[in-house]
Amino acid sequence: PACTLAFTPISQNAQKVGNVALMSTVAEDNGLVDLAKKANPVFGYFDPLKLAEQEFWGQSPEATIGFLRQAEIKHGRVAMAAFVGYWVQSNWHFPWAQTLAGDSFPSIELSPEQQWDACPLMARVQILTVIGLLEVWDEFGGSKDTPHYMKGRQPGKYPTFQEFRDNVHFVFDLYDPFNFNKKMSEAKKAERLVMEINNGRLAMLGIFGFLVADTIPGAVPLLNTIAKPYDGNVMIPFGADTALEKSSIIGTLSFLVFLGIANAGATNARKEDA
Repeated sequence: PACTLAFTPISQNAQKVGNVALMSTVAEDNGLVDLAKKANPVFGYFDPLKLAEQEFWGQSPEATIGFLRQAEIKHGRVAMAAFVGYWVQSNWHFPWAQTLAGDSFPSIELSPEQQWDACPLMARVQILTVIGLLEVWDEFGGSKDTPHYMKGRQPGKYPTFQEFRDNVHFVFDLYDPFNFNKKMSEAKKAERLVMEINNGRLAMLGIFGFLVADTIPGAVPLLNTIAKPYDGNVMIPFGADTALEKSSIIGTLSFLVFLGIANAGATNARKEDA
């Protein structure tokens, strides 16, 4: 008994220390600890769910980290665009016709959520289709020579459209189409990446703050004076056009399509590793 009491706590503590060391090693080896300190010196590295140790789709922790970092950067960029778009379309819209029939863009008297509902159905389908195509291009790296972000490509680095330009027609790259940043130093790029991550995180909170303020009156007191009540469901993008059941089916199918794209990207990453 004495031996048990003496050695059990030490063994448990040793196991805990070992787990912490493993997590710390994986995080440090992949630059997460250093990046976290640069992004937020107060909190530093924070991973209570130990996501850095996981092996998504049966791949390595390094591949999982690549997936999660790509996801955060991508969603941060989308949120920044959405946050700015919310302000812009609340106060201004294009002066020309939106459709071939001559219909104008939705009025700024409507909230952005109501403006989305007021857009023609096919216009919204076109928007989501383009987003889906951009996702496919990202997952497959734009060419056979570009590795997947789970297999070495820098997370957040969207592939060039050079392959598309060579075989289809001219189109600008999404990032730096005029090569203004071609001579930017690596140190400056790293600094701007930290800025982008922080701005993206803040934008994710900001855009959801707008959505909550519009859908739940009074939930965000600071936005009470500018919020416009919306009685629809922001999670059902086609709810204004069809019955709830049909809209849910459309949403589910859309989710499955994007899930299929993600799985296709993971499969592509495994092929690269083979």
